[in-house]
Amino acid sequence: MFGGVYKGKSVLITGNTGFKGSWLTLWLEQLGAHVTGFSSGLPSKQNHFSLLEQKAETIWGDIRDRNTLTNTILQCKPEIIFHLAAQPLVRHSYEFPTETFETNVMGTMNLLEAVRLCPSVKAVIVVTSDKCYDNTDDSLPFIESDPMGGFDPYSASKGMAELLVSSYRNSFFNTADFGTKHSTLIATVRAGNVIGGGDWGKDRLVPDIMKATSLNETVEIRSPNAIRPWQHVLEPLSGYLLVGQRLLEGDTGSASGWNFGPSEPDHLTVGEVCELLGTHWNLVRCTIAGNQVSFHEAHILKLDCSKAARILGWKPVWDGNTALAKTVDWYRSFYETGSVITVDQLEKYVEMAKEKESVWVN
Repeated sequence: MFGGVYKGKSVLITGNTGFKGSWLTLWLEQLGAHVTGFSSGLPSKQNHFSLLEQKAETIWGDIRDRNTLTNTILQCKPEIIFHLAAQPLVRHSYEFPTETFETNVMGTMNLLEAVRLCPSVKAVIVVTSDKCYDNTDDSLPFIESDPMGGFDPYSASKGMAELLVSSYRNSFFNTADFGTKHSTLIATVRAGNVIGGGDWGKDRLVPDIMKATSLNETVEIRSPNAIRPWQHVLEPLSGYLLVGQRLLEGDTGSASGWNFGPSEPDHLTVGEVCELLGTHWNLVRCTIAGNQVSFHEAHILKLDCSKAARILGWKPVWDGNTALAKTVDWYRSFYETGSVITVDQLEKYVEMAKEKESVWVN
């Protein structure tokens, strides 16, 4: 997979204890990489990272602490960094805007400053968000060249992180100077609403429904008509790893921004997601919240991933309904039997990717 480029590579993942980070760590370990994690702590009492009991070393620290982060990178000498550490919640960003901007913007700057001091780093993947764009709710899917923006502090912080990376790429890691003045390529990646087993984050639709269903409770949902780009966590991770492969191979054209999201039919409303979850677990019960949402949320959010398809050859493996089914399977297995089927689902995902002749498998 991925041209065998990760075998034996030294990889640093910031935010490795998070939902995405734990899945990515597992996959990279299976690809033969030597993974080190950097994290400020566990994301919740129940968490995927602890359930997997991963072998990768984790260095505990906050990305807002530039000295600790820099020393970690200089010590580990990674060849590629996946930067996932972030404050990931919209509602939390309204309550703690300073923390959000410090973590998502200054934390990213601290990382890039550290990379400037560490010649071992050949590639950096900075994970931002589909919410980084200036969303006018006009129903048009966002393309990578659309302007950055963000109404709420979280979205704005992700747009700012994108601008920050662009500035550092132009100023210090310019692709025109690659191989002469520097040897580092940097890309940003923007994913949709990621779902899958092992997520217990607050204010997340599917995890909230899964937990409530396991307790035989009804879930109140807000904004049932809001449209989001739903996708299984392995979908964007395959995109991140594919971009990382290209950067490690010295492809300067891949040092840019990338959307990784579902195909157009899988841009589903919140209500549709609830209905589909109910077809896979008949105990699911949802009701529409009576109170108005107390903070601004975009009504429509869609991603155009034609750039990734055209240039990278990337395409989704599981459609939206399959992603929801796999997510339900994971939580049902965990809540009903205590089993963690992450490795099995990764294997099934790779098998399907082979059947579909995904570019990163062949």
